[in-house]
Amino acid sequence: MNRNGAQDVDDRMQHWEMTVDRFAVHAARWHGAREVVSRDADGRVTRSNYASLERRARQCSAALLAGGIRPGDRVATLAMNTLRHVEAWYGIMGIGAVCHTVNPRLFDEQLSYILNHAADRWLLADPQFAPIVERLRPKCPALERVVYLSDAAGRPPGADADFEALIGGQSADVRWGEFSEHSAAGLCYTSGTTGNPKGVQYSHRSQVLHTLMVGTYEAFGLAARDTAMLIVPMFHANAWGLPFAVMAAGAKLVLPGPKLDPPSLYELLEQEQVTFCGGVPTVWQLLLDYLRGKRLRLSSLKRVLIGGSACPEAVMRAFRDEHGVEVLHGWGMTEMSPIGTASGRHTAAVAALDPEAQLGYSLKQGRVPFGVDMKITDDAGRRLPHDGHQSGYLKVAGPAILERYFGDGERSVLDAEGYFDTGDIGTIDAEGYLQITDRAKDLIKSGGEWISSVEVENIAAGHPKALMAAVIAVPHPKWRERPLLIVKLKPGETATREEFLAFLEGKIAKWWMPDDVVFVSEMPLGATGKLDKKRLRAQFPEFPPH
Repeated sequence: MNRNGAQDVDDRMQHWEMTVDRFAVHAARWHGAREVVSRDADGRVTRSNYASLERRARQCSAALLAGGIRPGDRVATLAMNTLRHVEAWYGIMGIGAVCHTVNPRLFDEQLSYILNHAADRWLLADPQFAPIVERLRPKCPALERVVYLSDAAGRPPGADADFEALIGGQSADVRWGEFSEHSAAGLCYTSGTTGNPKGVQYSHRSQVLHTLMVGTYEAFGLAARDTAMLIVPMFHANAWGLPFAVMAAGAKLVLPGPKLDPPSLYELLEQEQVTFCGGVPTVWQLLLDYLRGKRLRLSSLKRVLIGGSACPEAVMRAFRDEHGVEVLHGWGMTEMSPIGTASGRHTAAVAALDPEAQLGYSLKQGRVPFGVDMKITDDAGRRLPHDGHQSGYLKVAGPAILERYFGDGERSVLDAEGYFDTGDIGTIDAEGYLQITDRAKDLIKSGGEWISSVEVENIAAGHPKALMAAVIAVPHPKWRERPLLIVKLKPGETATREEFLAFLEGKIAKWWMPDDVVFVSEMPLGATGKLDKKRLRAQFPEFPPH
């Protein structure tokens, strides 16, 4: 501070506004010939490169400007991971408009609420979602135009335009950036498991900082020699920031489109010699089961990023022991852009341990990269020690973490120290590893003590006959709540309640043992591929009779 109380400014560096269009410019300029491979809903594979992607994205920008879209306007996308979606992404954000990625797996009521709450002016949609669009459009009066991400041949009847017609003939001589890095870049709504979905609006600055953060070796560790496939959808918290991180690294980009079944994924993994990809545990459980059944191996894959929910030990062991693949275990949330921690690249002390001891740390959610700070607190908000035993409410802070929800005025959701309450319960050990023990709403309180549903279901998922496992609380007259284990078996398998309870013996505390086990033909999944425990609780409001 100077003697007048004003802050001195003595910055001798060049000033760059940190805007996300710089990722596309960098990729085109320095990795222009690097391939971008995209598979459409009809199975056709398109091959492009970063130079072409940037040019077409700029043409998209020109078309948006010609159509009256201005900085700050919201443009929605209802699409899977394809080349046209990525081109539209950068075309929207490059001119300062806000790219609102919408999850097509939500219910119509949630979708219409989201589109109206965001006041989206345009919607860019995959052709396969035309029935959804037709149902939604009469309910969304602010929506001026619908453009399908297709060519004329794939354009549904009654569409306003297709993407190729939209950008065809447009000039690529469009200036990107030239607005504040604090401007909004993207908008993503939470899945709305309780109440209406909430909007999280990302700034350009937050997304650039998040990309630099996850690009480190301790997090994603992407390099130009990698081939990265985006399995996690772009509507799921910006595909965990991968569309930015992959282009910043100059890695080859593979976009699988809507076909995420195990045979389709395996075909693309092998055909394109993918070295890195990310997805939720359910995707990997199904893929690993398919590979075992067909006696197939992954020939090129080196690292998988697993997040969205805790990675079962059986999945991590299968990747390591059967395929020689390193698992990077990540944790975060939409409100965090979304990465909060990553596990897999260990501290010196943990790396010195034997492989089995290291696995215990890899199963934790990991350590924070630079740019994230966290604490655990008790019910009164007091900080708890990082001893790996005391669990508390997990709260986070950082430049890519939400301060207030979109459309919620100036109301901050931070505590007095500037931390956001994640709704998770966890421990932090002396090495700095976070372990999520449960969502606050999913904890089971039995006889005054807490039972971690996450820990029990992850162990149960390791049973050789289990495809998926979930644990929920069911009311109990004496203990208040007791755990119920719900299992989906692998195809062709049969099992008994006693088999699974015997499998859990000695692996968990006796009083954590589920009171019952039920087998289901289908496990309900939420809009982002996670187990939908809300639906399971509705399905099993009490213990089933024997």
